[in-house]
Amino acid sequence: MHSLNASAVDAPSALASGPAFDALLDDVRKRARAGEFDRQRYISQDVIDAFKHHGVYRSLVPKRFGGLECSPADFCQMIERIAQADGSAGWVASFGMSPVYLAALPIESIAKVYANGPDLVFAGGIFPPQPAEAVAGGFRVNGRWKYSSGSMGADIVGVGIAPKNGDTFGLPRIAVMPRSAIRIEQTWDTVGLLGTGSHDLVAEDVLVAEEWTFVRGGLPNLDEPFFRYPSLSFATQVLSVVGLGVARAALDALADMASGRVSVTGAPAIADRPLAQVDIAKAEADLRAARAFFYEAIEQAWAFVLAGDAVPVTITNLLRLSSTHATRVAADVARTAQMLSGMSGVYNDSPLARCVNDAQVVTQHAFMGDITYQNAGAMFFGKQPLPGYL
Repeated sequence: MHSLNASAVDAPSALASGPAFDALLDDVRKRARAGEFDRQRYISQDVIDAFKHHGVYRSLVPKRFGGLECSPADFCQMIERIAQADGSAGWVASFGMSPVYLAALPIESIAKVYANGPDLVFAGGIFPPQPAEAVAGGFRVNGRWKYSSGSMGADIVGVGIAPKNGDTFGLPRIAVMPRSAIRIEQTWDTVGLLGTGSHDLVAEDVLVAEEWTFVRGGLPNLDEPFFRYPSLSFATQVLSVVGLGVARAALDALADMASGRVSVTGAPAIADRPLAQVDIAKAEADLRAARAFFYEAIEQAWAFVLAGDAVPVTITNLLRLSSTHATRVAADVARTAQMLSGMSGVYNDSPLARCVNDAQVVTQHAFMGDITYQNAGAMFFGKQPLPGYL
């Protein structure tokens, strides 16, 4: 097995804060950078390195491995700020939640992952799980996996396998390997979130030792409070919060253009139109309400974790429901801002057009489907949700 250690960088003093981090976000927000990310279809390495330096990828790593061990709310607020600067950058930064996955590795393997420092970028291609032949001490991994966001800047990757011994298949597992052991095929060509670089991973006869695999959805081998927080819900939240940041960026963009631009038809400036004033007020209220629900659910769940209690399924349900709700509201808010902007909001170089496309792509993620509402509604009536929801 190749070494999985990332290069160490200077330790940040706090979680992604201060003038230097603000300057980074100002750079990421520039139209030239946005065009760069979209054109190459991944976030540039200098930005990934800066995220490392500012603690993005060590945010949730336990302190015993040099991490910051921040709370779920702190992490989501950081991702929201990054997404407000650039949706794709926020999405890629959200994979700082990788300790959720890696915690199911054997503890000795986890220690090796962080041996050279906690600033490690993980990318995954989980579905569909590919048959992996059992060999002495591990597995021979072959196959292709889609939607590996952030893979171009990753240090290590994980892929979904179905262990195969003769005609028998074991429980689905994740096989972890160095980024160098796998090929990336740049297949990501979408209407939004282009910079996430959610390309295909291709493995060809990669030998992965068993201690570098773990059962998908297996219990964590770390005991810090964060690892008692509902993991599937958190994996959903770090993505849905990107929508909240993008929607706020859309409102900011509209505010910037509302007073100065005169309509070609001679109509009043956007800021002087009564109906625009009503619509933007409703959009502001909707976004703030969805955001409040989102963070309220997080704080309720985290309070149970800190008290040493299991998070009730009723609260876990709210984590899932508030996440899906946030993505839908965010997409609607971004579209409202674009509608109010008139024709200027449909040009490819308009930040509003980009916000709308990015926000819509967030709603398309499998975690955010209408099935969330069905499951949440079933639980409201005292029924059982479908397997895998909680």
